[in-house]
Amino acid sequence: MSVPTLRTERLVLRQAVWADLDAVHRLMSDPRVMRYWSRPEHETLEETRAWLGFLVDQAPDSRDWLIEKDGAVIGKAGAWVLPEVGFLLHPDHWGQGLAQEAMVAVIAALEAEFPALPALTAEVDPRNAASLRLLGRLGFRETHRAERTLLWRDEWCDSIYLARART
Repeated sequence: MSVPTLRTERLVLRQAVWADLDAVHRLMSDPRVMRYWSRPEHETLEETRAWLGFLVDQAPDSRDWLIEKDGAVIGKAGAWVLPEVGFLLHPDHWGQGLAQEAMVAVIAALEAEFPALPALTAEVDPRNAASLRLLGRLGFRETHRAERTLLWRDEWCDSIYLARART
């Protein structure tokens, strides 16, 4: 499955290719990036290679983009499995509005490609205040919470579930 390239004022969102392995590994091996992800940072290039395979050869119900700024991969945004969306951004680019810029493009692309999709969803660790604020600005609203949804290393984490009705 191929995803279209999206362009914003400052970013290019494009499908991953195998040549992105080193750049994606730099992202996925950073503990700051992966702190609220579904698993800890990647320890080996082989872990990243396996994960990258899902982005290169996307399933029919996936739409994931790598985020490029000035030609460098700085993150990922999209839907690993529709309708759930998510994003990662390297800390060097936090606080600049880039995740919001990327997600606005992703939401528009998903809504255009899947007109029957009634809503997009997201799951967030309650401690990830920045992501919760961003999703709120994008129109996501809390639907419910659950405790001990994810074992991250030796720590149980909770989840806030959100949804955004299509506009």
